[in-house]
Amino acid sequence: MIKLNKRILRTEYLQILKDFKDKDIIKIVTGIRRCGKSTLMEIFQDYLRENGVDENHIISINFEDYKYVDLLEPKALHTYVQDKLIDNKMYYVFFDEIQNVKDFPRVVDSFNLKKNIDIYITGSNAYMLSSEIATFLSGRYVEVKMLPLSFKEFVEFTGDRKELGKKYLNYLKYSSFPYTTMLDENEERITEYLQGIYSTVMLKDIISRKKVADVMMLESVIRFVFDNIGNLMSTKKISDTMTSDGRKVDVKTVEKYISALMESFIVYQAKRYDVKGKNYLKTLDKYYVVDIGLRYMLLGTKNTDIGHILENVIYLELIRRGYKVYVGKVESEEVDFVAMNSKETIYYQVSASVRDEGALARELRPLKKITDNYPKYILTLDEDPDADYDGIRRINAIDFLLSD
Repeated sequence: MIKLNKRILRTEYLQILKDFKDKDIIKIVTGIRRCGKSTLMEIFQDYLRENGVDENHIISINFEDYKYVDLLEPKALHTYVQDKLIDNKMYYVFFDEIQNVKDFPRVVDSFNLKKNIDIYITGSNAYMLSSEIATFLSGRYVEVKMLPLSFKEFVEFTGDRKELGKKYLNYLKYSSFPYTTMLDENEERITEYLQGIYSTVMLKDIISRKKVADVMMLESVIRFVFDNIGNLMSTKKISDTMTSDGRKVDVKTVEKYISALMESFIVYQAKRYDVKGKNYLKTLDKYYVVDIGLRYMLLGTKNTDIGHILENVIYLELIRRGYKVYVGKVESEEVDFVAMNSKETIYYQVSASVRDEGALARELRPLKKITDNYPKYILTLDEDPDADYDGIRRINAIDFLLSD
């Protein structure tokens, strides 16, 4: 990943698009607003041009651009694209923020029936892949789940791996959203930019779509979730805690707001998994925020739990690497993360430091109770040599974030 014309090349995401190029399957890139979806599409279009695709065979529409407002009607969109298909060569069609178009699945599916159309779409809200829509497009799409910059991408943007501790703090403080790297660590500008993202997500993806009447209560729920990243919670617990603090809110309202936060990709949920029973638990979950900079913008940086912040960063990194991530339950103990994919399962404990013997023993205890042979790690910010405790490896979290 390098900087080019003030754009960050998201090489891993770009490679996915290259791998699926010309395949008879719809490419859907999802993720929070401003995480880089539109730029990824622009970079891929440049790649197409560099590899011989004529300009008139690239059809690109951003549905948040007012000049395309008439195309929000499905018939108008269909006619617009159809009129540009003048031969039998392959056309590459890009629909940016497709969720703004009425009945978009039918339009997309109608174009997907044509053998000479390769479709790429983006969306900033998980509603676009709700059960009904996913059923309609069943088996005909692949979802590319996009996040803001990883720490590795953030470091590579700077050009070297010096002062990694400082860069980690900057990564948290100045945000992982790609455009913030262009703001020269100017805290005021970065804060304004993050406030703009937050306001847009609130207004377009939550308040208007969910028809939220009590915006102040929504803000209170968001602040509560942001303030409690890494803590086991239930919607009832949130409701009870907020009510006892003088902000009365019922469980159904909390559920509605939490669902909206997850659908807009501003909050992620880690459900619990019983390691020994091999089953998924329905009670108590953890929540993580998509960007620590957003959290700082909303809550400030005082009294920050660096352990839970690190846990949040590691959770997002595991998601980036394609794992499904759960909070592990081992008897009465907890494993921070159980990361699973089709090939492996890995257990992670995350702690700011385990130099204290009691802290080390506490992190080792649940891992020692797991009797299978899957890898087990403790990730910390301690700048000490890696260590091994009867097969449980302790490694530096920053080294882990920079690894392949």
